[in-house]
Amino acid sequence: MLQVVVLAIVQGLTEFLPISSSAHLALAPWLLGWKDQGLTFDIALHLGTLLAVLLYFFRAWVQVIAQGFGLSAGSDGQLKQNRALLWYLAAGSIPVGVAGLLFKDQAEHWRNPFLIGGMLVGVGLLMHWAERVSRGRKSLGQITFGDSITVGLAQAVAIVPGTSRSGITITAALFRNVDRASAARFSFLLSTPAIAGAAAKAVWDLHRAGGVPPDMWGPFLAGITLSAASGCAVIAFFLRYLTRYTLRFFILYRIIFGIIVIALAFFRRQAG
Repeated sequence: MLQVVVLAIVQGLTEFLPISSSAHLALAPWLLGWKDQGLTFDIALHLGTLLAVLLYFFRAWVQVIAQGFGLSAGSDGQLKQNRALLWYLAAGSIPVGVAGLLFKDQAEHWRNPFLIGGMLVGVGLLMHWAERVSRGRKSLGQITFGDSITVGLAQAVAIVPGTSRSGITITAALFRNVDRASAARFSFLLSTPAIAGAAAKAVWDLHRAGGVPPDMWGPFLAGITLSAASGCAVIAFFLRYLTRYTLRFFILYRIIFGIIVIALAFFRRQAG
């Protein structure tokens, strides 16, 4: 149960912050000497993350979907300015779907600490560059088809462990001169179909494997609940944070953490 609590909270905290949930989930068992958590618990984390983003953005999604079909719903001013946002999000979701189909099996073999550490540092430096050059003039209501395709292509790169879905998509949006808070909000909306697709695929794999084992129902439900609750809290915190502050803290965290990971991997290899 300790492993359940730690990994579920790690998932909730890191999925929506630009610091890579895949890196933290892969490295936590490696650093703590735990066995792999297995398919069932991975699915619980996917479902918890999906629940978090659906709960937090429920009203936004109702408005986006209604407006996409020419209906009026919701009172969000920025969303009202962009009545085609549903179709932009749909187009932006295509690249990650294609990447998932092409590289999902290979990606399982990419979880080595050298690659993870390198991506943590590399995307951190890219994020720093985006912060420096972005003019931040666009709000969510001004996002275009070109913006959505650019951010969607960036999201496909997140299949590589250590990248961070939110990190790479927010960075791409900044390069397109979207302001920080709108970049994060668009990133989370765009992540919803991808997370839903990954969760659906994982549930299907679990069904084919015989379903949730009887002794795993407790950890399974605890994982969903904890990752969903912590994920909702992190989304709320991060969106407020970006209205006042830059991404500097997360950039420094990524670079320092990545260097530590590479150093630990090197010394462990030498010791082995």
